[in-house]
Amino acid sequence: MQEILSEIITIGDEILIGQILDTNSAWLGQQLSYLGIRVKQISSVSDNKEHILSALKEASSRTDLIIITGGLGPTKDDITKNTLAAYFNCEMVLHEPTLQRVEEIFSTRNLPLLEVNRLQALVPKNCTVIENTLGTAPGMWFEEEGKVYVSMPGVPSEMKAIFSEGVVARIKQQFTMPSIIHRTLLTAGIGESFLAEKIKDIEARLPHYIKLAYLPGLGQVRLRLTGYADDATKLDIEIDTFVQQIKSKAPSYFFGEGDDTLEKYIGRVFTDNQWTLSIAESFTGGYISHLITEVSGSSAYFMGAVVAYDNEVKINKLGVQRQTIISHGSVSEQTIIEMAEGCRKSMNTDYAIATSGVAGPSGGTASKPVGTCWIAIACPNGKTIAKHYHMGNDRHNTIHRSGIVALDLLRKIVDGLV
Repeated sequence: MQEILSEIITIGDEILIGQILDTNSAWLGQQLSYLGIRVKQISSVSDNKEHILSALKEASSRTDLIIITGGLGPTKDDITKNTLAAYFNCEMVLHEPTLQRVEEIFSTRNLPLLEVNRLQALVPKNCTVIENTLGTAPGMWFEEEGKVYVSMPGVPSEMKAIFSEGVVARIKQQFTMPSIIHRTLLTAGIGESFLAEKIKDIEARLPHYIKLAYLPGLGQVRLRLTGYADDATKLDIEIDTFVQQIKSKAPSYFFGEGDDTLEKYIGRVFTDNQWTLSIAESFTGGYISHLITEVSGSSAYFMGAVVAYDNEVKINKLGVQRQTIISHGSVSEQTIIEMAEGCRKSMNTDYAIATSGVAGPSGGTASKPVGTCWIAIACPNGKTIAKHYHMGNDRHNTIHRSGIVALDLLRKIVDGLV
């Protein structure tokens, strides 16, 4: 079965100068992949007619489906629609259903309808209009010399609605695509290179139609297996076999699949066992508490937190001994243990997490350089496990990586891996 290739073109000076992030391409790439379509290239071009025409010509020479976002608003710099008319050498015509929708939107909002807003209903004559249920600029579908072009607004919510509601079905009808299966395995506590070393023999055995991708993040690595074939059932069985083989190589590092997260995993375990959790954070400043409370239903097991940034708070709220801090410092094994145990006791929870470290860029010393971190977990059996780490020199990464590492340490403890 022939592979279907696509290219995504985003239009707008605001993207090129970094004023906004191009989240549309990332989302579209994911959606196209789910459909079994391979994205060959992603391009960003300025609000310039010649640049856009050149990008369209180049994209049509190498792909079957060209997806365009941006430049469809009512202002003068939104030139995509007129440029598409020039590209296809056709005139602009009034699309009455779109005009009615624009008029209804402005009437409902009790706003005057300006001429620039009426112009939203003008479209190239050769396009099929795709309704925009969230805005005034419609989507447009073009077919020319065996190629398909889809133009959508750059506003993410509008683009996603048009693509999901009006484009996907047309793509499926237009193209015959192979079956595609994705499996994403989630790991924590192991670096990309170390993980690759553990599974290199399995990776070497993958057939050409199954690809393995490493997607590293702070303290985590996602493994994505993607397979293309005509027989979906056979492919699913084959990919599952490789999944089980990969997991068997490093079982303690795998915690979930798909869109799972460490905080969701912790939530399930604590809910199932009716355990409770509290947190004492110093340099992480509440970040771990934020992760925990991102999960719906976390109120069932998360009792609360103390952001003990100052030593006096550690002493007065968590019961850390003043002499412990004087003798060993606030970033030490002795202090972090007392923080965790004091937090667990004061909040009467089964488990408690505590963090203390030097996020930087200032505050480091020869013995405790920037990135030094202590994490402790106080457990219901009276045991407290403390670990020492070095998280690097970047403040943002240090805080975020420490949050992930703390949750992963808790996961390993409750799963009996530590």
